[in-house]
Amino acid sequence: MSVVGIIAEYNPFHSGHEFLMNQARYIAGNKDPIVVIMSGNYVQRGEMAIMDKWTRAQAALESGADLVFELPFSTSVEPADLFALGSIDQLAKVGVTDLIFGVEDATQNFAYLGSKIAEIPQSHMDFNDYSQTYSTQYNQMVAREVGHEVNEPNAILALAYAVANHNLGTPLVLHPINRIGAGHDDVLQNNKVVQSASAIRNLILHNENNCTLEQWLPKKEVQLLFKQKAYPNWNLLFPFLKYRLESSSLEDLQQIYQMSEGLEYKMKHEIHNAQSFTEFLRMIKSKRYTYSRLRRLSLYTLLNVTQDDMVNSFNHESLLLLGYSKLGRKYLKKIRKDTTADVISKVDQKNTKSGSLNLQIRVDRFYEQLMQVDQNFGRKPLEV
Repeated sequence: MSVVGIIAEYNPFHSGHEFLMNQARYIAGNKDPIVVIMSGNYVQRGEMAIMDKWTRAQAALESGADLVFELPFSTSVEPADLFALGSIDQLAKVGVTDLIFGVEDATQNFAYLGSKIAEIPQSHMDFNDYSQTYSTQYNQMVAREVGHEVNEPNAILALAYAVANHNLGTPLVLHPINRIGAGHDDVLQNNKVVQSASAIRNLILHNENNCTLEQWLPKKEVQLLFKQKAYPNWNLLFPFLKYRLESSSLEDLQQIYQMSEGLEYKMKHEIHNAQSFTEFLRMIKSKRYTYSRLRRLSLYTLLNVTQDDMVNSFNHESLLLLGYSKLGRKYLKKIRKDTTADVISKVDQKNTKSGSLNLQIRVDRFYEQLMQVDQNFGRKPLEV
């Protein structure tokens, strides 16, 4: 039996994701399930998702997924290596045997590259060049150690999957699939069947009638987009971040997860004069940190996520079941007794007292305030 896994954000779900889902179905066949582990209302690069987790899960289920689980915040808003490590681990716990993912060049042997990088001594990864970002030094190390430069966005993430997968007791079978259409961060290209998620988000934010969206998104998803009260983005969140930084003491800011090397001083000093989030990022940017790293730190700060919060979440990560198909429900029932994953079907006061669900409830409160839609309590898994 093959159980095919997909790690996703679906921010939002578009035709490129549908193409990958079809490839997953080809591998799984008609009798085996497709399991998706998806970031919730906050995504890896340190942003709010433009649509809530339930809407995105619904789109995935209607396009062929059999089970959709929410990836805990403590894994979903992390750099690529930790994001991959947590995602692969959770997929393995629910019995996934095969991992399918999109890349710029599917001819690369990611299993081989992952094994080579996993065997590199830790001393070779102690990067002390403060004139370059960690990710730049990491990519240079990869090129030096394996003789192969990997610098495309999806390939870098795929390489992180491969390294994490190599360290599993029983590694998953990797299935890289060539991306079609626009590249990861390409601007809108009307002649492309598949657009980048970033181009689609930009269109949603800046095109008032959104008349072309149905070319690239499921029709039902577009209809739900029209009904949203707001479209989360950092321009909308910036005033809240500004208040949070200006009203917090340095001592409080020092407790924020990933707040290091005096960044609390820099952020508190610059925030008062910054007129936008983009301007603020430029004011605190240095060669040491990528913009993604600073966006994640800004998100942790906005949501008051501390080092202790993340440690407590890591120590007890649960998978919230967002939805299932008939095949998915049958598979979940089959593995319930054997899985080591803590699968939660209903959020209640008991299972949110500690661990990852406790943190997810907290951070989702802000999303609920902004979007006026309950995200956890009172919700039950979607069924298609």
